[in-house]
Amino acid sequence: MTRYCAFFASMNVGGNRLLMTDLREALEREELEDVETVVASGNVLFSFDERPTDGLSEMLAFIVKDRFGFDTFAAVRNAEEVRSAIEDNPFSKGGEDKFVHTLFLDGEVDPDQFKVMLAAYEGRGPERIAMGPRCLYIDYVEGVGTSRLTSAFMERKLDRRGTARNINSLRRILEKMEG
Repeated sequence: MTRYCAFFASMNVGGNRLLMTDLREALEREELEDVETVVASGNVLFSFDERPTDGLSEMLAFIVKDRFGFDTFAAVRNAEEVRSAIEDNPFSKGGEDKFVHTLFLDGEVDPDQFKVMLAAYEGRGPERIAMGPRCLYIDYVEGVGTSRLTSAFMERKLDRRGTARNINSLRRILEKMEG
């Protein structure tokens, strides 16, 4: 069995309120093993047969839609991919851990669309952004709450769905995955 983390988007924000215990129980009924939630913001660890994470993402989004009635996106990554989201983030060594994020996406970023997004954001804020494998690395520099660089903006410009986590959260999740 492989250990995975599902990073759910749009969970416990807006009208999409869901108790993590309810989510855990729903996933356990679908034969996911060792299901564990980490923080109440839609991070779920589980064990499942080795398989491509894209298929697992679709399965988990379907379960949430079927059981709880709302659309979500789940970026599923194994421990190696979570470690990469920390270690390969070019801002993780120089930025503040709470401001440095990895935005997990539902597919690879088109380099041309990335350039268009950067051009559209130019001059709007101090954020630093880099491409990664099925993700963006972001240093919010002055904080996420005051930033004009929103997930909605990036998703629209890149034609991708995503969900972000900061380096502090990713380190806690990786520790639990490997523990």
